[in-house]
Amino acid sequence: MAVNSALLVAYARAARVHAYCPYSGFPVGAALLASSGEVYCGVNCESASYGATICAERAALTAAVTAGETAFVALAVAAGEEPVPPCGVCRQVLAEFCDMDLEVIVARSCDDFEVYTLGQLLPQAFTPRSL
Repeated sequence: MAVNSALLVAYARAARVHAYCPYSGFPVGAALLASSGEVYCGVNCESASYGATICAERAALTAAVTAGETAFVALAVAAGEEPVPPCGVCRQVLAEFCDMDLEVIVARSCDDFEVYTLGQLLPQAFTPRSL
């Protein structure tokens, strides 16, 4: 499936406005493209108990899994002026469901972004195949 990176970034940027980030002031939006063609969005949702905070990437993945999706093609992350790739925890959770060739698009804007694979961001990943 061909990925329209600019469109996926637009979804992530649109979601970003709904982020709940009163402590960090750092809103993040994510858009996850499933193999079915559906797009699932998520935002970071902070908690006063910082460990309970959920990142936008995991929120999007959880929404997709809730809808019955388990195969994914690409993820776009929109966080601000500089491209911000998923954190280590998000990378690990993505590795649970995604192949290492998952496209991870980190965006400055809809027409200015960098593309990586999950394998580049999480080399030698611990995955279900590791068990």
